[in-house]
Amino acid sequence: MVEWKRISRRKASGGINNAVNANTKKLSDKGGLFAKTEVSQVDKRHQTKTRGGGTKVKITKATTALISLAGKTIKAKIINVEENNANKQFVRQKILTKGAIIKVLMDGKEVKAKITSRPGQSGQISAVLVK
Repeated sequence: MVEWKRISRRKASGGINNAVNANTKKLSDKGGLFAKTEVSQVDKRHQTKTRGGGTKVKITKATTALISLAGKTIKAKIINVEENNANKQFVRQKILTKGAIIKVLMDGKEVKAKITSRPGQSGQISAVLVK
């Protein structure tokens, strides 16, 4: 959901404040809704229309991540979200965003990886290992 904070339309005296930007709240939804990609047992994607007639795939539930390692790409299962600098509540809700540190199961052992893609924009989760 698009976050919007706006001042009251009423003045302190009770009169209506007719601001020039009265319709800005209507325009705030133009950016689209937050995909809120979560760790889940099944993958779930949906397409949205974009400006110019194109489409964009958004991933809302994810099970795997594509880990780049020495020029190769390995598919790994996502176990948990370790930390997320975008919002401290995203760790508790297991929401994946760019820059989040996730724990993945790769070759039978748990390792940490950092997400490098934007899951709500690209429809996939790309990551690199964290040392």
